Amino acid sequence: MNITNPESLLFWSVLTFVILLILLKKFAWKPILGAVTAREDSINNALEAAEKAKIEMANLKADNEKLLQEARAERDQMLSEAKQLREKMLTEAKEDAKLEADKLIASAQEAIRNEKAAAMTEIRDQVAELSLDIAEKVVKSELSDKDKQMKVINNMLEGAKLN
Repeated sequence: MNITNPESLLFWSVLTFVILLILLKKFAWKPILGAVTAREDSINNALEAAEKAKIEMANLKADNEKLLQEARAERDQMLSEAKQLREKMLTEAKEDAKLEADKLIASAQEAIRNEKAAAMTEIRDQVAELSLDIAEKVVKSELSDKDKQMKVINNMLEGAKLN
């Protein structure tokens, strides 16, 4: 048997290949296929997990956006309510101030009327007193002598004559 012969070389090559194939099938093929299958399962699981994570992230993003919109709406509502409350408080404060000012004005007007009435009464009293003083002085000066007294009496009598 000559190994250098091409036919025998082919025979031994095929035989070696078949033995190697049997050995590989018996001892290495199952572990290699198992490793490939495990790797394929691992990759599929990773892809499924990634897809689930992607869906979950989309859901979280949608939930976050919804929460953000709700927070914005609530903030806007709170700001609106605060503005309305401020306007209401300002209106009430203005109304209270106006009522208080009206009361003060009415009180001041009443005090002015009272002071005016008191001043008028005092002026009348002073005018009456001054009139009496003047009349007294005039009458004293008019009636100081007898001729003037007679003249005044005659004037009064003439004015009192009946027609």
